[in-house]
Amino acid sequence: MSSTARTSGVDILDRIVRETRARLEATPVDLDALAARAAATPPAPDGLASLSAPGVRLIAEVKRRSPSAGDIQAGADPVAQATAYAAGGAAAISVLTEPAHFGGALSDLEAVASAVAAPCLRKDFIVSRRQLLEARAAGASLVLLIAAVLEDGELRALREASEALGMHALVEAHDAEEVDRAVASGARIVGVNNRDLRTFEIDLATCERLRSRIPSGLVAVAESGVHTPDDVSRLRASGYDVFLVGTALMKAADPRAALAALIAAEASA
Repeated sequence: MSSTARTSGVDILDRIVRETRARLEATPVDLDALAARAAATPPAPDGLASLSAPGVRLIAEVKRRSPSAGDIQAGADPVAQATAYAAGGAAAISVLTEPAHFGGALSDLEAVASAVAAPCLRKDFIVSRRQLLEARAAGASLVLLIAAVLEDGELRALREASEALGMHALVEAHDAEEVDRAVASGARIVGVNNRDLRTFEIDLATCERLRSRIPSGLVAVAESGVHTPDDVSRLRASGYDVFLVGTALMKAADPRAALAALIAAEASA
């Protein structure tokens, strides 16, 4: 594999973060007015409680495309997709709001949060309090914080700010160091992403290898590469009960049935 391919994931992540920061700078908002909107938004369902319930819990994702997969379902109706997920028993709905690389929008999150009773996660490249205020004003219960793009102080500050706004943070890690940083930040929900940021390759062994670094009492989430009930069973045997699943559900002819089948998976021996 070429050096370009080995670094493509990191390069793309860095580029998306730079573009996100530039977009925020180019579109200033009245933060006081945004904070007032967020404060006036009715409380959202408790995402932490939903993900902590017994049994298999699915965070079902709405995304139209991604840098690794390209177009997945470019014309997807986020409300129709989320409604199917909710009917299938999703514990939470993840909504991509990044526009340039994932085809998302804040309006998608707002529409989904208004249409379903399940907690909603804003999945984006969050680097500022403004984005947290936007998430809460749109009805989010949860936000994604990516350890790879945040310094320790930023990570803790954004995690604390999300909780002050009545939300919880899913802190995502890709390796042992990031898992340790996520735990040290005070995160109550820690996600392990099976996708290698350097190569885009997915290996479920990443979740298996890192599970022991997440203390009991925290919610451990397996992310990326979960496609079948066998995948769920395999990772349940390693100690995961919460799974973030996007591409497999977006490609399914019947997302409700596909999600229900994942939830019904038993832990492998």
